[in-house]
Amino acid sequence: MPRHRSLFTAIASMALLVLAGAQVALSNGAAAAAPAKASALAGTAGCGKSPTLRSGNQTISSSGKNRSFILRIPDNYNSNTQYRLIFGFHWNGGTANDVDSGGTSGYPWSYYGLRALSNNTSIFVAPQGTNNGWANPNGEDTTFVDDMIKRIEADLCVDTTQRFAMGFSYGGGMSYSLACNRASTFRAVAVYSGGQLSGCSGGTEPVAYIGLHGLRDPVLPISTGRSLRDRFVRNNGCTPQNPPEPAQGSLTHIVTYYSGCRAGYPVAWAAFDAGHTPNPSDGKPGDYEPGENSWTRPVVWSFFTQFSGGGNPSPSPSPTVSPSPSPSTPGGAGAIKGVGSGRCLDIANSNGSQAQIWDCNGQTSQQWTATASSELRVHGNKCLDVNGAGTADGTAVILWDCNGQNNQKWRFNADGSITAVGANKCLDVSNNGTANGSRIHIWSCHGGSNQKWTRT
Repeated sequence: MPRHRSLFTAIASMALLVLAGAQVALSNGAAAAAPAKASALAGTAGCGKSPTLRSGNQTISSSGKNRSFILRIPDNYNSNTQYRLIFGFHWNGGTANDVDSGGTSGYPWSYYGLRALSNNTSIFVAPQGTNNGWANPNGEDTTFVDDMIKRIEADLCVDTTQRFAMGFSYGGGMSYSLACNRASTFRAVAVYSGGQLSGCSGGTEPVAYIGLHGLRDPVLPISTGRSLRDRFVRNNGCTPQNPPEPAQGSLTHIVTYYSGCRAGYPVAWAAFDAGHTPNPSDGKPGDYEPGENSWTRPVVWSFFTQFSGGGNPSPSPSPTVSPSPSPSTPGGAGAIKGVGSGRCLDIANSNGSQAQIWDCNGQTSQQWTATASSELRVHGNKCLDVNGAGTADGTAVILWDCNGQNNQKWRFNADGSITAVGANKCLDVSNNGTANGSRIHIWSCHGGSNQKWTRT
């Protein structure tokens, strides 16, 4: 992440200053007319017309001031396709260029790593904050966002159900502010190590929310992030809980998807053993690891893309072979037998248990029900789940409470493979194993017998 070390003191001092007066930005501009609601499926005025906007630096007048932002339009832009619109807000002392360029990590970390994963299926915006921050006085920064949306959507084809905001630190505070006062405009927000720094006008409507925060954050303590999260646990009607968090010193992360949330309004919490950073990496003690190695990239991308709709495709985060889907998903309870092993998909009845193969025995641990929501249910209300919404080869396939997220959706294919929808990778027996207890994970689809399954 560029300039983090030199900015650490500035971030810390600004956090203390803004926290002391966080309510300054609660009114006026935040109540201005917002763009079209995210709940109304519609293309924008820019659909079907030749665009005048181009990728690069843009300027706009907002609240009587000249403001700037960087725009990234897909290389293969088609005015008849409705695209996601994703805003990436910089941290205190950072710039729009830092977000757009990806800093020292370059393109793989551009827009917190989502631009590369998007693979030309989303429009990205990096706004520039006044004095390199997001104080949002009298709601000016909220109005700036409104004005950018109006300008972009008048010229480009955007799916109004697919607007997203994300940011780190001060940028996380701005994203949180939009969750509060523009919940009907944005489909989801991602708050990386944020605080209530840019105000929270309203704050009573539901919006899909993912918070990511470090246990050892010395700038904005993790208790701050928990408080932000809990507002949307309440607003979204989720079942309150104290989600698990990794032990200090473990250098790991845990992603929890809340249960009981209103349909379409999930809440996720990603706690990690590190400090004030948007790009932690498991097993690494530092807060400034290369962004392209961070697990936050696929987790946030998966959270956003679960809402795919309209004409905007949802690509794999990385190029993989995508088998042709079968005409329909098999239904009813039954065993799933591995072609290469002759043994059945089996899983213990406790959250976090990794799936395995075992001699077919007809027990409940092997009775899988394919639902209309593309889940594979077992043990009543438990689902087959890609751990942590991961997308990397070798990510464990586990049992978890059914929560409707993309990492619990599976597709049966005509060639006998089963695809994890969120990762676009195949259900795979590790190391081509055939023995009882061989573990199950996801892997790039390659057509091998350890990725072929039959329903019995």
